[in-house]
Amino acid sequence: MAITAAMVKELREMTGAGMMDCKKALNETNGNMDEAVEFLRKNGQAKAEKKANRIAAEGLCAVVVSEDNKTGAVVEVNSETDFVAKNDTFKDFVYAVANQAVKSDAADLDAFMAEAWIEDASKTVQDALVEKVAVIGENLKIRRFEKVTAENGCIVSYVHGGGRIGVIVEAETSVVNDAVKEALTNIAMQIAALNPKYVSRDEVSADYIAHEKEILLAQIQNDPKESQKPEKVINGMIEGRISKELKEICLVDQVYVKAEDGKQTVAKYLDQVSKEVGATVAVKKFVRFETGEGLEKKNEDFAAEVAAQMNA
Repeated sequence: MAITAAMVKELREMTGAGMMDCKKALNETNGNMDEAVEFLRKNGQAKAEKKANRIAAEGLCAVVVSEDNKTGAVVEVNSETDFVAKNDTFKDFVYAVANQAVKSDAADLDAFMAEAWIEDASKTVQDALVEKVAVIGENLKIRRFEKVTAENGCIVSYVHGGGRIGVIVEAETSVVNDAVKEALTNIAMQIAALNPKYVSRDEVSADYIAHEKEILLAQIQNDPKESQKPEKVINGMIEGRISKELKEICLVDQVYVKAEDGKQTVAKYLDQVSKEVGATVAVKKFVRFETGEGLEKKNEDFAAEVAAQMNA
């Protein structure tokens, strides 16, 4: 497969690796982008997070929590332009979609789109979307939703950047008061800022750990100095790096962003809150949506567009 400059540029933006390294990776993997990312990681030239964190599409996330704080839903609705994303008509529609989601029993997006629209039962959610596209004059897409219900506790939410990030947190607690809600809102802010992948290490699969160890071993083997170290030392290095990574991706192991000493973990913060309110407060689940996560924005070349129109 011919490796183009555009492919090299895309891989470089995804990984932060050098241009020649990207070209080599694409050649080695016959142009397969995912395999090229893996190749660069194994050679220590890219980070796993780079690809997943590329945010490109426009739109908004919205969150709605029920009055009894037992149910919450977060949705993402995409638009073509940032201009529309800031439009009040679009904002109102996204909130209405979130309000639909918190009351929905749909198991997937197809079922959700087929439901009766909460603001007019004679229409479906899909019908409401089509009408809104006609009004706004731009393609819109309800991309995803997730609903969470707390059986033994409460739901809190946090929206960052005017809707760029939406977070809901489910907590188990026998006490639900202002102090608990404030503490959990702080946790939701932590999730928005540091983007953990799991609540705790208990959720991390053995396959994930094995894969990361494989990557780390390959990095060590590709380093002339480190590869000469005894096997026992190498294994210790791998375990140490895995432990460090888990502290970054597991919520309760992260350093609490508001910690005065800069050392208190989220787990220790929750222990502190539990003592203060006289009941155990534990995070059971969280959902974090970021607008455009994993999507590619259309690369528009205005000059090329004008030239094409002139030549048409």
